[in-house]
Amino acid sequence: MARKQRTGVVVSDKMEKTVVVRVERTVTHPLYKKVLSRRKKYQAHDETNVCVLGDQVRIEECRPISKHKQWRVVEILDRHEVAEIQPRDIQAPVIETAAPATPKAPAPEAAAPEAAAPEVAAPEAATPEAAAPEAAAPEAAAPEAATDGEAAS
Repeated sequence: MARKQRTGVVVSDKMEKTVVVRVERTVTHPLYKKVLSRRKKYQAHDETNVCVLGDQVRIEECRPISKHKQWRVVEILDRHEVAEIQPRDIQAPVIETAAPATPKAPAPEAAAPEAAAPEVAAPEAATPEAAAPEAAAPEAAAPEAATDGEAAS
């Protein structure tokens, strides 16, 4: 009789000669006919300790090796390179920071017009473009000319 075989992904390799393999299968719901994804984890015996996290492996049913291990790794179908992240890298300071989000303007309410007027006027006066120094310069030059002319006469 042929032994049962499953294909899955190694999700843990922290034990000696044992890996945890997650096998995913699809089933159709009997009433609603929706295709559902079911996952199950198996502990499998890895005699040579070569499986690493993320590998796609084929496991086969075998005699009980321990209380939870009744499967063994037959072959590694696909190697998966996993980036090693050190704990010091996780706690490293952030190099770039995002610009702070601009606060949203409050929604216009039925408030008194005089309360809204200073809020509108204050930002315009605060910006240098709104002050318009070019427009103010001719007015300022005219009184100076008048004072110079009065002084000259």
